[in-house]
Amino acid sequence: MKNLNIVLLQPQIPQNTGNIARTCAVTGAKLHLVKPFGFEITDKNLKRAGLDYWDKLDISYYNSTEEFFSVNTGNFYYFTTKGKNVYSEINYPDNAFIIFGREDKGIDEDILYKNEEYCVRIPMRNNLRSLNLSNSAAIAVYEVLRQWEFPDLAKEGNLTKYSW
Repeated sequence: MKNLNIVLLQPQIPQNTGNIARTCAVTGAKLHLVKPFGFEITDKNLKRAGLDYWDKLDISYYNSTEEFFSVNTGNFYYFTTKGKNVYSEINYPDNAFIIFGREDKGIDEDILYKNEEYCVRIPMRNNLRSLNLSNSAAIAVYEVLRQWEFPDLAKEGNLTKYSW
């Protein structure tokens, strides 16, 4: 299977991180969490959002953004409301890193400025701030997996009471 990586730089809201963790668990994406966090990993809201999936995660922790970038190599895509490229027009290769910033500040503009061609945007109305972080991550994950034809994912389900 191809490798998909979801990166949260300094996440602040535990419920968002829990929801994204659950999305990573059910899709096989690896989750990278970069400190400082706005919560403790033991926070009950974080665990509640992804409690029964937490042990199914492939997860790495980093003490800083600098540490994350010094340890990882691959293709980095920065999801930001400031991006000039539409997320669905990018062809995501194996070992793609989908990067999201803090809920209140986004990704540091120094990083964005140095990576203009890899800054992508989910289209939305100009007069509104942004989508919820966990919704944005789900959109991104499933676009990449759609392009990869949903490798190793069940593409059909079964009824419990009836048979198709």
